[in-house]
Amino acid sequence: MIVESEKQAAAAIFSEVVPAGDYFLKVVEAGQTFRILDLEGNQAADTLFYNANDVSERYSAMDTIREQGNVYLTAGTKLLSNLGNEMLTIVADTCGRHDTLGGACATESNTVRYDLEKRCMHACRDSWMLAIAEHEELGLTKRDITHNINFFMNVPVTAAGGLTFADGISAPGKYVEMTAAMDVIVLISNCPQLNNPCNGYNPTPVEVLIWN
Repeated sequence: MIVESEKQAAAAIFSEVVPAGDYFLKVVEAGQTFRILDLEGNQAADTLFYNANDVSERYSAMDTIREQGNVYLTAGTKLLSNLGNEMLTIVADTCGRHDTLGGACATESNTVRYDLEKRCMHACRDSWMLAIAEHEELGLTKRDITHNINFFMNVPVTAAGGLTFADGISAPGKYVEMTAAMDVIVLISNCPQLNNPCNGYNPTPVEVLIWN
């Protein structure tokens, strides 16, 4: 569902451009709204959410899909935790839908999907592992890398119930905006994938903005 935001970039209290292949890590406080902006189109922003006060509580794809009765995320979707609590609500979305099933690229999946020679290519899980290694104060470990959302990524479900990876449906300037219901750690890997049409085979930057 397409819902445009009334928020203006000039009024944001924070903004940061995240290069392709880099990570973004920040606490968004309860009541704040943040936007992920697809600057050049067809970029995938692989995102994890944690309760900033207890990282054992984190975004749950299973609970979110079950409660909304839809495998895709868009405006109006409440993102639920593994404890069934509301973490964030998508309040604006100019892309239309986002994937919560396809998972994140990893060195292992690169070898399975593409070629053994692709194993050493940079992947989203590498970015997340670097983030938690550089921020030990958060108490996150490898075991905490679980369900993620692929914002802007197009992963159609086939009639047989399988998943396919297709060209992105985003475009330059498209965005998704969420309001936090609790203090949340936002951990984004701006996907470096060169083999998947989700990025148009050309990974590009995204921008993150926050409003009070």
